[in-house]
Amino acid sequence: MYLVSSMPLIKSLEDAKALEGKEVGLSDWVVVDQHRIDQFAEATADHQWIHVDTERAAKEMPQGKTIAHGYLTLSLLPVLVSGFVEFENLERAINFGANKVRFYTPVPEGARVRARGTLLQARRRAGALLLTSEVRIEVEGERKPACVAEILGMYFLGDSA
Repeated sequence: MYLVSSMPLIKSLEDAKALEGKEVGLSDWVVVDQHRIDQFAEATADHQWIHVDTERAAKEMPQGKTIAHGYLTLSLLPVLVSGFVEFENLERAINFGANKVRFYTPVPEGARVRARGTLLQARRRAGALLLTSEVRIEVEGERKPACVAEILGMYFLGDSA
């Protein structure tokens, strides 16, 4: 369940263009616990102590906790933004990359994060809708976002596009 009262429906390029410059979604909160951090460390072989050594972090880290990998935070985007927009006749969606990614605030173990998305641009490319969006991953109780990313997604629609 998402906090946006009604999920925008995109059936065509024109529908997407009408959303340019508008906030299209605010996700629910997701907890970033040590288990998730450890799983990401295993998957990426990034075992830097600030992420996985809870005893050392208790002594040496500012909040006394480990912090999530920046790329773990970024990797939460698909689950966080999945309910922002609904597509009619969606055949497939492809992650087309990111123009810019910045990490501003660490995500301490046990913190809750959520995403806030704004559609920046919609255009047609290679028979698909190419949507460029800014997504801010917020940390509960923090003034600065953990991450701001300008992401691109290609959405292949059936007959109605």
